[in-house]
Amino acid sequence: MTDGELLAKKLAFIETCVRELESLARPELVETDVRERRFVEHTLQIAIQAALDIASHVVSDERLGEPGTNRELFDLLAAAGWLTPQHAATMRRMVGFRNVVVHGYTAVDPTILRDVVEHHLGDLTEFVASTRRRLANP
Repeated sequence: MTDGELLAKKLAFIETCVRELESLARPELVETDVRERRFVEHTLQIAIQAALDIASHVVSDERLGEPGTNRELFDLLAAAGWLTPQHAATMRRMVGFRNVVVHGYTAVDPTILRDVVEHHLGDLTEFVASTRRRLANP
């Protein structure tokens, strides 16, 4: 059974991260200010990690399948109606971003950071909303 209380805490945490990015981030400085860049990178990383934690919990508890990768968690959620296929694709890209930040495969392009903060934080809030809708209407 999916632990609604655990998911509620994780969902609220994502919302907190988004609010902090909206109110504290200065995306115009990510190219020149290392502290700003690291704040944005880390806050996005932990918000995406919370989304991964939620996805993993739901996929496991609802027995939606065995993902081969973290990205596949969102495909399984889409197949079960928790997300639209388009939103699952967006979340897969976010996992790729998180992997770059966490594993340091390459440096994160500051223009991508700025674009995410200025135009794509709604993707995280949509994940929160979709998950809450599904929890309310199993």
